[in-house]
Amino acid sequence: MGEAGPAGDALGEPAVRDPLPVARVAVDVPLPHLDRPFDYEVPEAMAETAVPGTRVRVRFAGRLVDGWVLERATGSEHPGRLSRLSKVVSADPVLAPEIARLARAVADRYAGTLADVLRLAVPPRHARAEAGVAPEAPTPGEELPLAAGPGPWAAYRNGPAFLRAVAGALPARAVWSAAPGPGAAVADALAGAVAAARTAGRGALLVVPDARDVARLAPALDAVVGPGGHVQLTADLGPAERYRRFLAVRRGHVRVVLGTRAAAFAPVRDLGLAVVWDDGDDLHAEPHAPYPHVREILALRSELEGCALLVGGYAVTAEGQQLNVSGWAHPIVAQDHRRDAPRVRAAGGDAELARDEAARSARLPALAWRTAHDALRSGPVLVQVPRRGYLPTLACARCREPARCAHCGGPLTLTSGHAIAQCRWCARPAGGWRCPECGGDRFRAQVVGAVRTAEELGRAFPGVPVITSGRDGVRATVPADPALVVATPGAEPVADTGYAAALLLDGWALLERADLRAGEEALRRWLNAAALVRPAGAGGLVVVLADSARRPVQALLRWDPWWAAARELDDREAVRFPPAARLAEVTGSPAATEELLEAAHLPDSAEVLGPQALEAGEGEQRVRLLIRTPRHDGLALASALHAAQGVRSARKAAETSGPVRVRIDPADLA
Repeated sequence: MGEAGPAGDALGEPAVRDPLPVARVAVDVPLPHLDRPFDYEVPEAMAETAVPGTRVRVRFAGRLVDGWVLERATGSEHPGRLSRLSKVVSADPVLAPEIARLARAVADRYAGTLADVLRLAVPPRHARAEAGVAPEAPTPGEELPLAAGPGPWAAYRNGPAFLRAVAGALPARAVWSAAPGPGAAVADALAGAVAAARTAGRGALLVVPDARDVARLAPALDAVVGPGGHVQLTADLGPAERYRRFLAVRRGHVRVVLGTRAAAFAPVRDLGLAVVWDDGDDLHAEPHAPYPHVREILALRSELEGCALLVGGYAVTAEGQQLNVSGWAHPIVAQDHRRDAPRVRAAGGDAELARDEAARSARLPALAWRTAHDALRSGPVLVQVPRRGYLPTLACARCREPARCAHCGGPLTLTSGHAIAQCRWCARPAGGWRCPECGGDRFRAQVVGAVRTAEELGRAFPGVPVITSGRDGVRATVPADPALVVATPGAEPVADTGYAAALLLDGWALLERADLRAGEEALRRWLNAAALVRPAGAGGLVVVLADSARRPVQALLRWDPWWAAARELDDREAVRFPPAARLAEVTGSPAATEELLEAAHLPDSAEVLGPQALEAGEGEQRVRLLIRTPRHDGLALASALHAAQGVRSARKAAETSGPVRVRIDPADLA
C-alpha cells in the first residue's frame, strides 16, 4: 500500500492545507502485478467530494482509467511527485467500506484481483438513476416488534435457538436442511429469520439461485417487513433500475435485500443476517473471474461484519457438512423429517426387479406407468428429465458408437421427430451421415430429452394435458388439475396443492456424470423435486429410476440428506478434495502453465497433479493441472498463484504463451 501513481504535477501547498491531501485509489486495471492501491494528490476543488467510496478518474500509465477512492491519508510513502485526481465521477460514496474489505478478502481467497471483484460488487453508474434516489437516510430503519414465537422454526432442533440468536444480534451460523412440504413453509421460515434480524434493528440479505425463487419468497417478506420494506436485486433488471435499487440499499432506505448471485455484495446497512438458499445450485458459482461462490462470500461477510449466517436447502452439501464438522456452524435439523415427506420408491429396487424384469433397463418401467396412471386421478404428476431437448445425443443403431459430425467431430443431435440430425457444435446438418466404424446409416438415442419425453407421454396418456418447463420456457406454477408436467432439473413449477406424484427419470444420467459432485448433485435435484410432492399421508409418491443400492438413492428413500452429506465428506477427505482440502485448477497452454508453476512459490504442503491434456480447439493445445493443499494452507496457495500471475502479467507473458485461468475450489470439477 502507499504506491505512487504515474508522474504528474508536484504536490503543492494550498493556502489552507487539506489535512488529508492524499487519496489511495484502487485503479480499475485487472493486471495482477498492479493489484494494489496507488496514491494520488487530491486537488483543492475535490477535497470535499473525493471521499472514500467514490468513483474517480485518474491518469495511469499514460491514459485515463476508472478507480475507487479507498481512503484519504495525511501523506504518502512515495518520496516523489504524485499525480492528481483527474475527476470525481460522482460524489456518491457507493463503495461501502465493509464491501471494499469484503472484496479484498474475496480476491485473496480466490487468487483474483480487487478490480475484478469490484466489478461484480458494484453495478455500473447510471446518472439519471442516481439523481432519482432520495439522499441518505438520516436515521436507522424502524425496528420490527418481537415475534410471538418461533413459528415454523419450532419444528427444528436448534431452530428456535438460532432465531433467538439472530434477534439478539449474535453472529450465529447454521446449516439448515429444510423439511419437505409446500414452498410456503420455507418462505415463512426465511421471513421469520429476517423478522428476527429486524427485531434487533439490523439488516438482512437473502441470496437464492434464480428469479423464480425471488418471486416465491417476496410475498412472505412483504408480510413481515411490509410492502416496500425489501428490495429485489436480480440479473434481469435493466441498468438504470438495478442501480436505483442498489443506491436505495446503499443510502439506507431499505434494510432487507432479496436477490440472486450478485446480491451477495449488496451494501446492506448494519447487516445482521445473511442467507444463502440451496447452496449446491451451480447458479451460485460466479462464471467470471475470480469465480467466487455465494456461500463463501457470505461466510466471509459473516466473519468480517459479525452477522449471522444461514446456509439452507433441502439437501446438504459437503461444504455445509464441513462447516458443521469444524464447529464453525451448527446444524438445524427437522424434529420429524419424514412427517411431510412423500413416499419414495426406487424402480431399480430388488422387489421391483422381481416383479418386473424390464425395470432394470426400461426407461419407464411398470412401476412408473402405474404411479402416473393412479396419481392422475387426483392431481398433476411431475416428470423430471435430466436432459433438455429432443434427442440430445445420438449413436449408430448398428454398432452403438457415438454419432459424430464429419466436419468438426462434434456430437450429433435431433431437435424433433421430423428434423435432420445436426451437429451440436457447428450446427451443420448430417443428412448423409454414415458410421465410420460399421457403415450404418441409422441412429439410436443415447439420451432422451424433455421434449421427446413429453411427446411419448402425450401418446401414452391420450387426453391428459402435457405441460413442459425448461430452457425454452420455465413455468412458475401449474394448477391442481390432472396433468403431466415434464421439467428439467431446476425448472419444476410449483403445483397449487402439491403434485400427486413425481417420476424422476434417467437417474443414471445424473449419477454417472464425470464430475466430483455427481452423486451430491443428483440427490439435491431429486430432493428439490420430491419436496414439491404431497406428503405420504395425502397419497404423495415419488418414483426414482435408479439403482436403489446407490448412496444418493438410499438417502432419498430415507429422506436423510445429513447421512449422505457425512458420507460425501468422508469420501472427499479420503481423496483430499474440496472441501476437505483446498484445490486450484490451472488451465492454459503447456508453456503458460509451466511458466506459472516456475514463478509460484507454492506452500511446502502443495501437491501438483498433472498436467492433463484437454480437448483442443483449432490451432491450440491446452492442459490442466491441479494443485492441492490442506485447508489451513488455502490462503497461502491462493497468494502464491496470485503472485505468479503478477509475475507473468509484468512480463506480458500472455502475449507469447497465452493466458492462464486459475480457479480455486471449482464447483464443476470433472
